[in-house]
Amino acid sequence: MSKLTHIGEDGRARMVDVSDKASTVREAVAEGFVRMSPATLALAVSGAGKKGDVRAVAEIAGVMAAKRTSDLIPMCHPLTLSNVEVKVEAADGGLAVTARVKTAGPTGVEMEALTAVSVACLTLYDMLKAAEKGMVIEAVRLVSKAGGKSGDWTAP
Repeated sequence: MSKLTHIGEDGRARMVDVSDKASTVREAVAEGFVRMSPATLALAVSGAGKKGDVRAVAEIAGVMAAKRTSDLIPMCHPLTLSNVEVKVEAADGGLAVTARVKTAGPTGVEMEALTAVSVACLTLYDMLKAAEKGMVIEAVRLVSKAGGKSGDWTAP
């Protein structure tokens, strides 16, 4: 079993010291899904909702969220992100959200990608809830990460 890096020898939560880690290019991709009725999906795709283009707003919200991850997740380091790309696309049964985050630094960007997807999904819910309160946010997960000491990883 691997040791949890955010738990110190005394069992207390701690921020990991990355001051001695090499600065390398790191990238992470995450995804999520907002399940909704066909009518709500049609409204979202049309861009004709009262709140405007819900997909564009969600994409911007995801970018903003990635940049604020360390403000939301207590043990995350503030990072200088070199790229954040969030896409919201129509899919069977709802809207698929994908985030790709990149940096050159001493720690990975998995949490930034996951935060971007989560907030984009929440934004979609917020913007469409007048049409359907029963939407379900699901399948938020890390798809892949590249770089760093632990190397590359892709979800099975």
